[in-house]
Amino acid sequence: MPNTPAPAAKLESLRTEGTLNGHPEDVRDELFQESEFFDSHDLVQVKYEMLRRVQKEKSPITEATAAFGLSRPSFYLAQTAFQKGGLGGLLPLKRGPKGAFKLTDEVLEFVKALLAGDPSLRTVELVEKVRERFALRVHRRTIERALIRSQKKRQTEK
Repeated sequence: MPNTPAPAAKLESLRTEGTLNGHPEDVRDELFQESEFFDSHDLVQVKYEMLRRVQKEKSPITEATAAFGLSRPSFYLAQTAFQKGGLGGLLPLKRGPKGAFKLTDEVLEFVKALLAGDPSLRTVELVEKVRERFALRVHRRTIERALIRSQKKRQTEK
């Protein structure tokens, strides 16, 4: 039974999670061609099966990478990720910034101190004071979001 196309909802979910295989047509492995269970669009599944083939069936890496439509470097990256984090290690890492870029803890504490001294200060005034003190241009929404995040942190710590 040949591999049928994945439903649109599944494809959208894979795309949202960052696990959609950009080249499912390159996966030539028999399991993915003959079974509905194996989905060449699911990159995590493709990587896992490639790793399993090499580890358990002792398939040469070059044969496995060719059958699963991936490169040798991607095999080694997947192997390392799997060894460190198991199946979860094959999931993509969160993209984008991991924390405050401009609004460091020092700047945020400065803003909080200003607000503690004068709660009536508007965000645009805070932006101006940050620029004057730190020679740093930040958007008003950056300050607003940071203050909301810090309030949420305090509430969860209680």
